[in-house]
Amino acid sequence: MSIQETIKKIAVDAKIAARSMAALSTAKKNRVLESMASGLLAQTAFIQAENQKDLVAGKAKGLSAAMLDRLELSDKVMGAMIDGLRQVIALPDPVGEISDMSRRPSGITVGRMRIPLGVIGMIYESRPNVTVDAASLCLKAGNAIVLRGGSEAIHSNLALAQVLQDALRSEDVDPAVIQVIPTTDRDAVTCMLQMEEQIDLIIPRGGEGLIRFVSENSRIPVLKHYKGVCHVFIDESAKIEMGVNIVNNGKVQRPGVCNALETLLVHEKIAGTFLPAVAENLLAAGVEIRGCKKTCSIIRKAVPATEADWPMEFLELILAVKVVSSLDEAMDHIVAYGSQHTEVIVTENYTNSQRFIREVDASAVMINASTRFADGGEFGLGSEIGISTTKLHAYGPMGLKELTTKKFIVYGDGQVRV
Repeated sequence: MSIQETIKKIAVDAKIAARSMAALSTAKKNRVLESMASGLLAQTAFIQAENQKDLVAGKAKGLSAAMLDRLELSDKVMGAMIDGLRQVIALPDPVGEISDMSRRPSGITVGRMRIPLGVIGMIYESRPNVTVDAASLCLKAGNAIVLRGGSEAIHSNLALAQVLQDALRSEDVDPAVIQVIPTTDRDAVTCMLQMEEQIDLIIPRGGEGLIRFVSENSRIPVLKHYKGVCHVFIDESAKIEMGVNIVNNGKVQRPGVCNALETLLVHEKIAGTFLPAVAENLLAAGVEIRGCKKTCSIIRKAVPATEADWPMEFLELILAVKVVSSLDEAMDHIVAYGSQHTEVIVTENYTNSQRFIREVDASAVMINASTRFADGGEFGLGSEIGISTTKLHAYGPMGLKELTTKKFIVYGDGQVRV
C-alpha cells in the first residue's frame, strides 16, 4: 500500500475501535493496563535491545546529549513507565460521570455526561516513553490513539506498540485502539493531518518547528504547546536560600525539558545579595549566565544578553537573567516574552503573591516552588499526554479528564415543546 493508503487504513481502524471503547467497563480497562505493565516488565530486554538500535543510530547522526537522554529507555525510564501505568489504574475513571443535573420548567431533567473525545492523533519527537504514557491515558479515558513518533525512535516505538497490543489482545480488546504508524516517511504526518473524518484531535509534542508545522497543515483541531519559556521572579521579600534552591532546581536538574527554567527575573532591591549567591551554584553546575547590564555588573562571569535571549527556550545549561525594578516590570516582561507555560514568584509578601497568581496568564502559576513541578504526575493526574498552552479545550498538563468532553443528557416522561 502507499503511505496514503496505510495512514487511511490506520485511521479507519482506529475510528472503528474507538466505538467499541464505549462499552468497556472501568474494571476491563484497568485489567488491560495491568497486562500492559506486566508485559513491559516481562519484555524489558527486548524493548531495550530495540531501543539500543535507535541510540546507536542517534549517536551516528550526531544527536545532542539532551536528545539522547530523551531517547534512552533506561531501567529507570522503564520503571517509570510501568509505575505510570499503575498510577493510571488507580485514577478514577471519568467516563460516564454525570454532573449539573437540573429540572427545567418544562419538566425535563437536563445534565451533562463525560464522554471520550474519540480518536486522538499524537505526533511527537524523540521520547519513546510518550508512547506508553499517551496510550495509557487515552485507553483509560475511552479513546483510541494513533501515534506517530520521531524517526529517531522508530524501533523503540514499534517494540512498545507490540507489547501494548499484545496486552489488548489478551483481554479481547481491539488492538487498533493503540497503533503506531510504522514508517519514518515525513509524508505520513501530512497524510495523518488530513484525516478529519476519522481523527478528532491532534496533540503534537516536540520542538516549536514541529508544532507550527502541524498547526499550519492540520484539518483537525490541534492542542498546541509551542515552547516552554519559564520564568522565576525573585521578589524583594524572597528568602535567599529558598530562591537559590528553586532557581538551581529549575535550571540544572534537567535542562532539556519544557518545564525547565529559562529566564530569571530579580528585583533590584535584592539583586546585590541574591545574584552572587545563586551564581555560585549555577556556575559550579556549568550554567552559562546571559545577563542584562545590571546583572553583568554584579556577576562578573556573566555574558551580556541580547534581545534574542529573552524569548529563547534554551533546553540546555544557559540561563537569561534580568534585574527589574518592580513586580509590574517582572509581569510586563513575562507578558512580552513568556510562552504561557509556567511562571513562578518567590516571595514572602502575600499581596504580591496573590497579584502574581491572579494576573499572570500561564497554564501553571506558582508561589515559592520550582518550575519543574509543572507536570501531570506531580499535579496528581497520573501520566500526562502533554501540556497545552492554548485554552481550548485544555490549559496546562493534560490528564484523563482533559481527554474527555461532555455531552448533554435529558430525562423526560413524554414532554413535548410548545
